[in-house]
Amino acid sequence: MDTPAREAYTRRQILGTAVGAGAVVVLGTGTAVGQPGGQAPVVAGIEPYEPLHGGAASGPAVPASPDPLVRYRWDDPVAADALQVYSLRPVAVRVDTPASFGDAASATTGRCAVAVLGTGSIRFDFGVESPAWLEIDSPDLSGAVEMSISEYNEPGVVSPGPAHPVKTATPVRYGGTYRLELNAELYEGVRFGWVHVRAFDKPWRITAVRVVCQAKPVNYNGSFDCSDPMLTRIWYTGAYIVRAGFLAGAMSAILMDRGDRFAWAGDCNPMQSAALVAFGNWDYVKKNIAEMVNAHYDIESYALYWVLSLLEYHLHTGDAATLTSYLDTVTARLDHGDAVYADPTITFYGWDERLGAGFEAGDRPETKQAYRMLFIRTCREFADAAASLGRADLADRYRSVADRRTAELHADPDWSTRFGLHSLADAVNAGCVPREDQERITRAEFSDRLNRLSFSPFNQFYVLQAMGRLGSHDDALVTVGDTWGRQIDYGGTTFFEVFRPDWLDVLGPNDPVPNSQSGWTSLAHPWGAGVTSWLSGEVLGIRPTSPGFATVDVFPHLGRTLTWVAGSVPTPTGKVSVRLDVRTGRGEVVVPAGSVGRVGIPSADRGIGSVRVDGRVARPGARPPAGVANVVQDGGTVVLEGVRPGRYRLEVEYRRPAPPAFEAGSLDYPMRFVGRDTTTSGDWGGVHGRDGYVLFDYDTPGRHRTSLPSYVTSVVPTRDGGGGGFGNCLDCVWEVGTQDRRALAPDRSNSGPRNAGCLYTATPQAPGMTMSLDLTVAPGSAYRLALYFVDWDSTARRSLVEVFDHDTRKRVVPVQLVDAYHGGQYLVFDCDRSLRIRIAHVRGDNAVLSGLFFDPAGR
Repeated sequence: MDTPAREAYTRRQILGTAVGAGAVVVLGTGTAVGQPGGQAPVVAGIEPYEPLHGGAASGPAVPASPDPLVRYRWDDPVAADALQVYSLRPVAVRVDTPASFGDAASATTGRCAVAVLGTGSIRFDFGVESPAWLEIDSPDLSGAVEMSISEYNEPGVVSPGPAHPVKTATPVRYGGTYRLELNAELYEGVRFGWVHVRAFDKPWRITAVRVVCQAKPVNYNGSFDCSDPMLTRIWYTGAYIVRAGFLAGAMSAILMDRGDRFAWAGDCNPMQSAALVAFGNWDYVKKNIAEMVNAHYDIESYALYWVLSLLEYHLHTGDAATLTSYLDTVTARLDHGDAVYADPTITFYGWDERLGAGFEAGDRPETKQAYRMLFIRTCREFADAAASLGRADLADRYRSVADRRTAELHADPDWSTRFGLHSLADAVNAGCVPREDQERITRAEFSDRLNRLSFSPFNQFYVLQAMGRLGSHDDALVTVGDTWGRQIDYGGTTFFEVFRPDWLDVLGPNDPVPNSQSGWTSLAHPWGAGVTSWLSGEVLGIRPTSPGFATVDVFPHLGRTLTWVAGSVPTPTGKVSVRLDVRTGRGEVVVPAGSVGRVGIPSADRGIGSVRVDGRVARPGARPPAGVANVVQDGGTVVLEGVRPGRYRLEVEYRRPAPPAFEAGSLDYPMRFVGRDTTTSGDWGGVHGRDGYVLFDYDTPGRHRTSLPSYVTSVVPTRDGGGGGFGNCLDCVWEVGTQDRRALAPDRSNSGPRNAGCLYTATPQAPGMTMSLDLTVAPGSAYRLALYFVDWDSTARRSLVEVFDHDTRKRVVPVQLVDAYHGGQYLVFDCDRSLRIRIAHVRGDNAVLSGLFFDPAGR
């Protein structure tokens, strides 16, 4: 579809015809995916893979899972298996022109009989995002028809590069089946699909609507459940997005084809970590490690994440041969890390502003510190693995490197003051934070609910790991809800590339999300699945402590947030499982053959009076129960040591009643969003700009009309972010000498004629989905700032504004959406510092900014 056609296809047409007072016609809902009747048959002979076979839906029902195949169990899935396909029909339908579609709701049933009676569009919601392609059946299709797919409720668009960056095209006909084919592999990330009747000549019928989904055979061998239903949904959503990304040969990075749909070694670290606890598909993980060995693309941290992935695989499987085969690769990477330690060149560490906003300015002090800590962690974990192989030479060598670098760090007693959230998280995970410093470091970066949120679920995984090591489990669970739970609240059934919880304050369910420095935001990005691993390892508390689960810890952490947990983790010889209810004091632990366990029974802030194992008292200093070698007290936790394989019934009596439930702190922002002005338009004099102003590109491109107040030292648009145009502000003069009052007046008199200019993003290019500018002021300055936006040449633009502390890059106000600003709109903030302002594209040709206005604070 060409650009004019896209512009003509308005938001109202996409969402549905209004009826009465803003209602939207909803024509039906169908059977939920994963339930009987939710699948539609695959048409034989036209699909690239065989239909689902080799197993049955014999597993337990899991209402918390979005995965249609959560119950399916293949008889013997292996890494060499080819992909298979299954199909889903819609669960809901909406139309833009009700008179053009008869019985549209029938598409959600097994007796689809949609009558096409005119032009218009019909949208199908399949209830879950899948790696899939869209098909319809029609015996008599006529006229001109296009089809679309998307991850959200408007037809998808991505950056140039793939065969079809606009996810709309004429379908390919196979007899009576019409399939939307957007790339050679067919699949995209599909939650919504559309049929657009562009030209109508006679009535015709749609007799089936489906998405055909691809699946790599793999079984759910791990599980998770707890007293917070959202946490259970999060665990299964993380597992599902990993499964959805399994390809025939390796794990995929994202579902939507936007030109970078290939695996990255760093992305795979949380993906693989989740796969190990959810599926235990060891041979496929091993194959993926081989595929990813050189897939770090000169990103220093990604080379180390591959090593950590290898070490985690070895710890779960005990596969010494595979680890041994990579020893030269590992040592070469660690030797390189030691050589560049003093001044590593960091091109990318994450999308968070504090990490340089991805590739825009990745080589920052914070990213260098984070890399150093990641290096120390990798050395320590490799030393432990080498020792298990009997390679004392390697173990001593790299443990010595880690100790030396840690001693250098601690030589400065104020070392941690130079670290931010991400580098401190990596320092904690590396074991570089002495116990006596942990409380201070927690207060500095991890206690503030807003500060501890990273822009990417990828980086958030490592922050969660640190919070678990610091013992901040209740706060960590709040962060799990803020980052992953809010994605589900938005309507997500997979996890996203980047996310802000306050997006939900400005977006409706399944609305197009803001794009970012990462490009066109992916809503199905398996790198966000690390939370599944964390919940198994920290909340269930199941962790291997020697290769192949020869020894295993089971230390549930319920905090004051949860009252019960239950679940399992697969091992090469069976499942480790735990169930514990602190309300009743009842529980159970299963240690599989070949493992020896250490089981921690938490006090739940109630104090443990007694513990019984299979009816026998377990008390330090007394004879231990059968199957248990020893019982010790570790703080408030009773620890059963040397637990041999078997099933053990636990009974705990507590001395005190349950404490009050944990109360999460609020998301507090240090600055205030005053509001928006939609009436002043370009007549800013007397309303805004009493202290000063900047009218961007007012006279010629790149030449701004400026009158800065004395407290403003500079206003600098980004011009060459990361050397690749990341975050760049481009220049435009729309019109000169106009009387249109939407154009900013040349001065405070509001006289004319006027010029209309703007900074704008390089959309649709991936590096150009945002633009940033820096505003610096004298220390201690307080002022009011207004940003002026005008959608001069369309009515389609939607943009998002983020504001950060210029020096720390921490967020200072909630995000603000600028929508319907054809007539001009100001966003007004009360400010007290220098700022980094980032403006992101949501929809429309690009994001624009036409002016800044300065006024006295609190005016």
